[in-house]
Amino acid sequence: MCSNINIFVLLTSFLLFNCENQAQQTDQASPATEVNQKIQVGAEQTEQYFPLLENKIIGMVVNQTSTLGNTHVVDSMVSSGLQIKTIFAPEHGFRGQADAGEKIVDGKDARTGIPIISLYGKKKKPSAADLAGIDILVFDIQDVGARFYTYISSMHYVMQSCAELGIPFMVLDRPNPNGHYVDGPVLDTNFGSFVGMHEVPTVHGMTIGEYAQMVNEEGWLGGHLKCDLRVIKCKNYSHDKAYILPIKPSPNLPNNRAIYLYPSLCFFEGTTLSAGRGTEKQFQLYGSPAFKSTGFQFTPISRAGAKYPKHQDKVCNGFDLSTKAPEAIRSEARLNLSYLIEAYGDYPNKEDFFIKNNFIDKLAGNAQFKEQIKNGLNEAEIRASWEPTLSRFKAKRKKYLLYP
Repeated sequence: MCSNINIFVLLTSFLLFNCENQAQQTDQASPATEVNQKIQVGAEQTEQYFPLLENKIIGMVVNQTSTLGNTHVVDSMVSSGLQIKTIFAPEHGFRGQADAGEKIVDGKDARTGIPIISLYGKKKKPSAADLAGIDILVFDIQDVGARFYTYISSMHYVMQSCAELGIPFMVLDRPNPNGHYVDGPVLDTNFGSFVGMHEVPTVHGMTIGEYAQMVNEEGWLGGHLKCDLRVIKCKNYSHDKAYILPIKPSPNLPNNRAIYLYPSLCFFEGTTLSAGRGTEKQFQLYGSPAFKSTGFQFTPISRAGAKYPKHQDKVCNGFDLSTKAPEAIRSEARLNLSYLIEAYGDYPNKEDFFIKNNFIDKLAGNAQFKEQIKNGLNEAEIRASWEPTLSRFKAKRKKYLLYP
């Protein structure tokens, strides 16, 4: 009897220790690891697309986010014997270190020796000469789901060239960190530009692969063009699932808080206010030297990714959003117009608030938005003006969704 009791005590102690140990290991795991283990990006589905690329001459539209595990997808493909002829680099360049708006020059990748052709600067669309000898073009870039984030514009021009030349176009899909909601004014095509080419709202709620399908099927490539499109889907992804980006998508989006705030704070790029470029809290604060004391100050300086930031070396009074929990910002699931409305209301010289080149109209996708701010409309009144166009877009979007 004593022997049985001792065995039972030992077994119970072992099970309790094992459960406690597993619980400690779970507590120590980072949220990013737990989330990302459940989602596999398109680039990881090599069994689906490597066979399609064998014996093909490949062009790649990629940047620093184009990874397969801890390795750049270009390096993985080269080491697997696939033949990459040319790398096409979007805004911020192949390695992602250039300023926003900085011209990217052609060159050669030091690691692989593959030629690099810039799609940001002198030209945004690859020419027939650039694509000569290429059998298939592969696009693998992390998007953040805002209309004015220019990677979707680069994709448009590449798709257009592929359609014109009969070159198949493949997208290795990636989750959209802002893919859980749709919001904002739908672009008026009279205000189309490289920071907004298509009739979509500020936050479109699609992955880059879903967006490519919409561009292709809605006739947005022009001239009745349609490219031979194939999307390699993510696994275990849904639009309501949070995704922690493992790599900065661009120099001035350093973390998920900035990515969640970006659709709302990017409107400040069309004003005289700084949105944090030249600081370590890009798109997590805003302000200007013209503001009276707010209790928070910052000084933009020249740094990597922001060589000439707005209000360089000047003390700005402003507002710090870096203490807001990323999860709380994400859960709002909407554009927050209060930052812009309140900043305009507090600005001393309202005639100088918006930059004179009307860049705000390109960001908003219309001229109405700026006038609504000037005329003192509240957020509810501005939102009401987005309908019924926004609801019509949401219905159209459903046709192109690859994920629930």
